[in-house]
Amino acid sequence: MNSPLARASPCSLPHPFTFQFPPSNFNFTSLLFTPSKPSHFIISATTNQTTTPSPLPLALNSHLISKDGFLPNERNRSLNPSYEGKNKGKTIQDLAERIRDGSIKTLNEFNHLFMGLVLEDEADLAYKLYSTLSNYDFSADSFTFSILVHCCCKRNEPMEAKRVLEHMIESGFDSPKVKTFTQLINLFCKKGRLKQAFEVFEIMGKVKCAPTINTYNCLLKGLCYVGRVEEAYECLSKIKKSWKEQGDASLQPDVYTYTAVMDGFCKVGRSDEALELLDDAIKMGLTPSIVTYNTIFNGYFKEGRPMEGFGLLKQMKERNCTPDNVSYSTLLHGLLQWGEIEPAVRVYKEMLEIGFVVDERMTNTLLRGVCRKSRKEKELLKDAYQVFDEMSTRGCDIDPCAYELMIEAFCNGNEIDKAFVNLFEMIKMGLSPRMFTLNIVIRGLCIEGNIEKAMLVFVTGCKGTSEIFDRVVFDVLINETNRQGMVKTATCVYCFALKNGVIPQRKPRR
Repeated sequence: MNSPLARASPCSLPHPFTFQFPPSNFNFTSLLFTPSKPSHFIISATTNQTTTPSPLPLALNSHLISKDGFLPNERNRSLNPSYEGKNKGKTIQDLAERIRDGSIKTLNEFNHLFMGLVLEDEADLAYKLYSTLSNYDFSADSFTFSILVHCCCKRNEPMEAKRVLEHMIESGFDSPKVKTFTQLINLFCKKGRLKQAFEVFEIMGKVKCAPTINTYNCLLKGLCYVGRVEEAYECLSKIKKSWKEQGDASLQPDVYTYTAVMDGFCKVGRSDEALELLDDAIKMGLTPSIVTYNTIFNGYFKEGRPMEGFGLLKQMKERNCTPDNVSYSTLLHGLLQWGEIEPAVRVYKEMLEIGFVVDERMTNTLLRGVCRKSRKEKELLKDAYQVFDEMSTRGCDIDPCAYELMIEAFCNGNEIDKAFVNLFEMIKMGLSPRMFTLNIVIRGLCIEGNIEKAMLVFVTGCKGTSEIFDRVVFDVLINETNRQGMVKTATCVYCFALKNGVIPQRKPRR
């Protein structure tokens, strides 16, 4: 691979534009939260192009800022008021006041203000501040450029960050810290740009900046993200070997190292190999996290092996790793996807007992599954009622298909009044029940002798749809009206059937 250093332009860093801060009576807050004009970091004097900053900047985790990172904690706390628990808006205003009042006297102060804006996720404003560097007659040092790399990453511009990094090294500045390299590698990996990520990793080697396990974790996740699982596994093996040979604690694989490769295996349908890695991690004395186990739940789901998730659930509890909502939801989703309705009901009930809220869409899926299966397995009707009641109490939106299946379940369980009430609840909500559902309710009401409600459903169905009832419904209605001596009603039903091309077997009494 050609060195990226050979491709960099060895010229100085010109400023893209000069930014003028507004007068003292200007509402600075409006500027802070107004998108800035798109700008582009220029490395070569021959480059003059613009790009729009990403609306979703990549945030740097606070644990990456430490004594050997971009900014020592002591200096950070003294110059960034947000770390004392103050409001972020006030922090930005304070920084803005110092800039507007021209109280920046040294490059060190400039760098701290620059970093303060970046840490407050005001990357665009921080970039504007950087563009005014020449106004103060300051020359950027290695700390300035390290912050600029950070700023470009926040703006979701990894190629710009890489150019700054290359320029730093070519111009003889001190090598950036390992966390600066790691942040840029991580951003490239998240975008699936492994070639550039490894180019940055190669630069680390040339400037003798030793990677840490966090650096390798980013590369492992990147490899798995693009499906290069075998390479990720080989990389893990080499990391373990180097750690054992060198005894360097910074290279010791952690739970995130294993989880990254396990996730890669699960995504390509190799959950058994992921389990082997889990056992290996435990033997090393590592404690698997919730994310580690959830990765395997997801693998089982994708491979059509959701029932094996129960064993994993038991293992988690035995190892004092309490399953979270994601664990249960992934297991429940897998069970429903592969038609394991009874086990899905068990998981659902356990989630409610723990206090987890089941996703509305998933609950609708569960309700549909239980109702359909209850047609043959009547013992599941009770579970269907429970799921429906819980959804109603919670105020969930029950989808039309689930609603109709529930009405059918009420009829199958001889809960005809509930079926009738919920049918009209559906209609009140603006939903149109299918003719199949109306037929079931009418037959159920007629069997119970409630001809008034049956006729109400019949008339509602005739008005609300272009479909026609089947012959069985006409026969049931005519038979029940005859039985109750309602000859005129029976005659009307019979005539309506004939008018619509249906010839009932039953006829009105004379």
